[in-house]
Amino acid sequence: MHLILRPKGAAQTLAILLAAMLGLLLAACSAPADGGPTVLAAASLQEALSDAGKAWTAAGHPAPRLSFAGSSALARQVEAGAPADLFISADEQWMDYLAERGLLRPGTRRLIATGDLVLVAPLSSDAAGITALNQGRLALADPDAVPAGRYAKAALQNLDLWAGVASRVVPAENVRAALALLERGEVPLAIVYASDARVSSAVKVIHRFAAADHPAIRYPAAVLETATHPDAAAFLDFLGSPEGQRILAARGFGPAGG
Repeated sequence: MHLILRPKGAAQTLAILLAAMLGLLLAACSAPADGGPTVLAAASLQEALSDAGKAWTAAGHPAPRLSFAGSSALARQVEAGAPADLFISADEQWMDYLAERGLLRPGTRRLIATGDLVLVAPLSSDAAGITALNQGRLALADPDAVPAGRYAKAALQNLDLWAGVASRVVPAENVRAALALLERGEVPLAIVYASDARVSSAVKVIHRFAAADHPAIRYPAAVLETATHPDAAAFLDFLGSPEGQRILAARGFGPAGG
């Protein structure tokens, strides 16, 4: 799924969601009969879940079909009836959103990882520390909807910095889109997860936010009520297993109990 900037206007937002749903429908229809469960996951999990999927497949299971986007967009796709077996969110709020609507299979919800938040700049930048926020535009995942953006806004508010940067924030569709803005040189700074910073060779971490600066970054996962694939729960169990946790840790995520 392509990473895109947040559209302007409700009509464009609806168009994006419909296009994403169509893509999932086409993927489900075109996937081989022996394919694995369809997993809708937060954009920040791309590399980690791809690694987990390869390990799962190497153990003799059908490869899971992975689709990544902002947790908010994926939750709304589930609500609209997009065919999928598992949902993995970057926060509890969007998982609660689906739970309140009876869209999660009872007893399957669990945490699979935790995370950290960092301020990043281009490798060539001489920016250093949190004081770099005093000037220039700042890319964030949409702070009104996307978990990474909400965490970032909360951290800046707790540090009494939000009022000074709010007018310079460039909201993106998800955390990877915010990172891409920085990589392309469209902004001088971005706030992303530490795991996102690890996958980019074009950026450097100039500040790590303390855990006390923002709500705990947690990745809950659950089997969806409409799931049809028999391996859905087993793949979720694998992510929580020692092997699955090692794979997530290798990509910069903290333990599920962290």
